[in-house]
Amino acid sequence: MKITFIGAGSTVFAKNVLGDILATPALADVDIALYDIDERRLSESWNMLNNINRNVNQGRATIAKYVGVEQRRAALAGASYVINAIQVGGYQPCTLTDFEIPKKYGLRQTIADTLGIGGIFRALRTLPVMFDLARDIEICCPDAWLLNYTNPMASLTGAMLRHTGVKTVGLCHSVQVCAGTLLKSVDMPTDGVKYHIAGINHMAWLLNITRHGEDIYPEIRRRSAALTHKHDDMVRHEIMRVFGYYVTESSEHNAEYMPYWIKGRYPELIDRFNIPLDEYPRRCVEQIEQWREVGERLTQNESLIHSRTHEYASWIIEAIETDRPYKIGGNVLNSGLITNLPAEACVEVPCLVDGQGITPCYVGDLPPQLAALNRTNINSQLLTIEAAVTGKKEHIYHAALLDPHTSAELSIDDTIRLCDDLIAAHGDWLPAWR
Repeated sequence: MKITFIGAGSTVFAKNVLGDILATPALADVDIALYDIDERRLSESWNMLNNINRNVNQGRATIAKYVGVEQRRAALAGASYVINAIQVGGYQPCTLTDFEIPKKYGLRQTIADTLGIGGIFRALRTLPVMFDLARDIEICCPDAWLLNYTNPMASLTGAMLRHTGVKTVGLCHSVQVCAGTLLKSVDMPTDGVKYHIAGINHMAWLLNITRHGEDIYPEIRRRSAALTHKHDDMVRHEIMRVFGYYVTESSEHNAEYMPYWIKGRYPELIDRFNIPLDEYPRRCVEQIEQWREVGERLTQNESLIHSRTHEYASWIIEAIETDRPYKIGGNVLNSGLITNLPAEACVEVPCLVDGQGITPCYVGDLPPQLAALNRTNINSQLLTIEAAVTGKKEHIYHAALLDPHTSAELSIDDTIRLCDDLIAAHGDWLPAWR
């Protein structure tokens, strides 16, 4: 069995995902192909993973590295699984562009990797690369599963599912940590807890939650309403208070998915709900500094070991290869799964994984207010995909004009001017538009 990791220069993430595979006995004899366009970072990941392989897997895996576009097909040849973790444009110049130009129009963001003007442009520069990758997969390993970790998850995964022949599922860890995060915030135990989550990526909903068979949502809501101190999850608790349900992804993310929180007319909301503006650029700078301190210890440590994490990839591969069922929250096309969301949408629902592959589970209707919130995000996602597929600039405008946060802050004319400025600033990072 061969697994190809695209974007393997993401060393910490490669450690988590591929380290999990090396720490899984059923996958011990795997061939791993590491692919990246940055030879130095790729070599760091290769060295790190060889140390883990030797220490936790008795050296049974074979790990090879491939650099540059001309070696991508060799990396993919014969793969059963392709894991995608690329970031097109990086922190500099593209992430800074996504934040700094909107600021000139008074449009502030927190993460800007999923929705909003930043999420739209991240998708537009990433989708051409994803489509190129899809063509190579269709030639080199047409039966492979593509496990996509790259954001914006719904736009990228949805485009791959609708416009390529590649078997694709989008994976995010927000489902795994959602219930535990909520229970910790209201000081409730997590043992014996079961839950059901569905919606769209980063805006999926904790639809029900029980402990030892008892519905604990009423007590959660009571304790949440009693919180008086400022904390890092205030937006999600307010969403739960108003709309009735807790949302999977963090408050800093959801603050920019809705029109209620980051508002020039009400600047006091930023402090009231503890919203970290410009959070993603700040994290990027911190991670760069941290890597200077820990990078050598991680990549040159011959005693390095790894324990399996909650990331889905290794569990999916193990379930398919051994036919031992496993349940995930996966991002898939809405083929009648959530009945009050559009069929073209990429939705996040429970999926059964076994020897037959990845099978999404029927959910039915979401509570109407939750479906309505999801649709506001889906509108922009679908138009972003339309822009990427057709090459029509007007659909970039449409995606931005229908984005909840952007449309709540900017006029039509300013939104169009902002898009034009971002297109110009991106230069060759974007294709030509007509």
